[in-house]
Amino acid sequence: MTIHSFNVETIKGKELPLSEYEGKVLLIVNTASKCGLTPQYEGLQELYQSFRERPFEILGFPCNQFGAQEPGSEEAIQEFCTLNYGVSFPMFSKVDVNGETAHPLYKYLTHQAPGVEHKDIPWNFTKFLVDKRGNVIKRYSPETDPQDLKKDVEEMLE
Repeated sequence: MTIHSFNVETIKGKELPLSEYEGKVLLIVNTASKCGLTPQYEGLQELYQSFRERPFEILGFPCNQFGAQEPGSEEAIQEFCTLNYGVSFPMFSKVDVNGETAHPLYKYLTHQAPGVEHKDIPWNFTKFLVDKRGNVIKRYSPETDPQDLKKDVEEMLE
């Protein structure tokens, strides 16, 4: 099993098999629009721009589990991300990332991330780097600046 085994719902409500991303390096991030870390959208977009011509995608999953910092509808989230940060990487419907109601993708990610003692997602903007075959390679804390991931992404793309 890999992340390519899961289906997700796009922010526009369309079901999408993650197998469509086979052969691409992925950065999967749980996001929020009203968080102190929300400005990371800018860094994520810059990272996306740096590598978008290569087999690389960032997948954003809004989540309202941390301090209710993503209260809006999918339309409001998409508009916020586009207008305020120029986000052009794929965004998906809101999901829970912890607990019994966690999306199956996030249950998988949290159990596959190597070397992480605290399995639950601690906050918004936790990041997972996934290789071209769909294997979880690394997990980054919410505070990790997206620009600090450039070297790791570059290595995965070689």
